[in-house]
Amino acid sequence: MAYTQNDFKKGQPRWCPGCGDHFFLASLHKAMAEIGVDPWNTAVISGIGCSSRLPHYMATYGMNTIHGRAAAIATGAKVANPDLTVWQVSGDGDGLAIGGNHFIHANRRNINLNMILLNNRIYGLTKGQYSPTSPRGFVSKSSPYGTVEDPFRPAELCFGARGHFFARAVATDAPGTIEILKAAYEHKGASVCEILQNCVIFNNGTHDAVYDKAGRAKNAIYLKHGEKMLFGENNEYGIVQEGFGVKAVKLGEDGYTEADVLVHDAKCEDNTLQLKLAEMEWPVALGVIRDVEAPTYDDCVTAQIEEVKAQKKYHNFAELLETNDIWEVK
Repeated sequence: MAYTQNDFKKGQPRWCPGCGDHFFLASLHKAMAEIGVDPWNTAVISGIGCSSRLPHYMATYGMNTIHGRAAAIATGAKVANPDLTVWQVSGDGDGLAIGGNHFIHANRRNINLNMILLNNRIYGLTKGQYSPTSPRGFVSKSSPYGTVEDPFRPAELCFGARGHFFARAVATDAPGTIEILKAAYEHKGASVCEILQNCVIFNNGTHDAVYDKAGRAKNAIYLKHGEKMLFGENNEYGIVQEGFGVKAVKLGEDGYTEADVLVHDAKCEDNTLQLKLAEMEWPVALGVIRDVEAPTYDDCVTAQIEEVKAQKKYHNFAELLETNDIWEVK
């Protein structure tokens, strides 16, 4: 059956005008329509926070859980019903602070979840406290003199937990967002999509360098598996290897040519280069950065259950009762 984005819409979103959540929600509706999974075979599960209101605006199964526990609930849903397509939506506070432990273990186990991390580098719902992704020195209601902590980098957390899929998009870039959401769905295993979004009230402009099309042309690179890593308004820049790292260079300067530019390999099991790309401050890497297949937790658990069942003398509760001595009372 062919779907349109309207088939996945429900309710009137209650976010601040200009919030990045509006942009992402529209892209998610479009991506789901293009993916084509029935709404009744789809579940959207969130924790607590502004972005975690998202299940209320989806005409699918959904659950708004408790703070930081979205990945745990999503894991249970997927293992209990492996045929269900599960999308887990969290903010940077919900997903990486109280939910950080669930985030790393969902990646480590490689559960077949589509994990969305909406990153605006602030706690918005609780009115402007710094979050695990806020930069050092960030001034907020909970750090009036500037935070003295270094932030989490979501890609680094994902890769460190042996994650097999990581992609990044900007909320205002609908085509880029839809592309990585579809790639996340196609990936079998835990997929993490970091969405850079703006909070117009408490952290306005946090992703300004790449938030509009002109900025992305100058300050972002769209990675494509198997293609040269070129970027810039006229592809005048490229990514080259420097020692064990990478750097951006302008072609024609210092002897660099297109022949020196690296080819993106999202399928490489060694994540060293992929992590270097994900951590670049300029240009900001967008698109699918890592996409490697591996056994999934839910498939392995299902197979294990079937293997154990085949070895047992009983297969249901009635047969279990009959495995021991039985007395009939008349």
